[in-house]
Amino acid sequence: MVIVENITKEFNGRKVLDNLSIEIRDGEIITIIGKSGIGKSVLLKSIVGLLRPEKGRIFIDDIPLVGENIYLLRRKIGFIFQKSALIESLNVGENIGLALKYIRNMPAEEIRNRVIDALRKVELDPKVMELFPSNLSGGMLKRAAIARAIILNPQYILYDEPTTGLDPIVSRTIEELIINLNRKMKITSIIVTHDLNSAVGISDRIAMLSGGKITFLGSTSDFMNSSNRDIIEFRSSYYLKTGE
Repeated sequence: MVIVENITKEFNGRKVLDNLSIEIRDGEIITIIGKSGIGKSVLLKSIVGLLRPEKGRIFIDDIPLVGENIYLLRRKIGFIFQKSALIESLNVGENIGLALKYIRNMPAEEIRNRVIDALRKVELDPKVMELFPSNLSGGMLKRAAIARAIILNPQYILYDEPTTGLDPIVSRTIEELIINLNRKMKITSIIVTHDLNSAVGISDRIAMLSGGKITFLGSTSDFMNSSNRDIIEFRSSYYLKTGE
């Protein structure tokens, strides 16, 4: 379980997260939704310890995310950056196996076997491990990034805008992959996105981030039927932009 308790994060005197609290249940797929630039990625990076709030506390499995705990707790978490963030000078296999080599100190043959297993879990041909990131399509790049994130068998996977830049068909396959991994690996998935259709299609619960706070937290059905002003404005803006 992840508990975010009254955190505040500022940049240049502006509060991006303002006394924000949220509790994330084990095993669920929860999506944090909101306008672009509202602070969704800041919240995600705070949960993994990449950013540290000025106020408040974060607990992962009842352990506070502070000091040396940060580095220990990160081993429970896989993080998928918005732009995948694979290292261009390494091939796909080397990218995926990086943590096994430098954190677990595994022998090369065992790393190779684990990488092949991770690639199969994300439905990529093991031959892809010999390619470089520049050789991959957007969907393949995203799958490779997910393979890297699951290589240490994390309890939590955090996705930063997982379908941004992908066409609708590829986006749907990535959403299905997220659902399948969540169920098969028995993990907790935390997603941030501004894509309403993706959030509704994939989530057990949706949280609305607005004005630095969580202004709604509930089921997808409750979200779509909500009279919450922030949600109504977000839905209207989304459908106006997409023409749906």
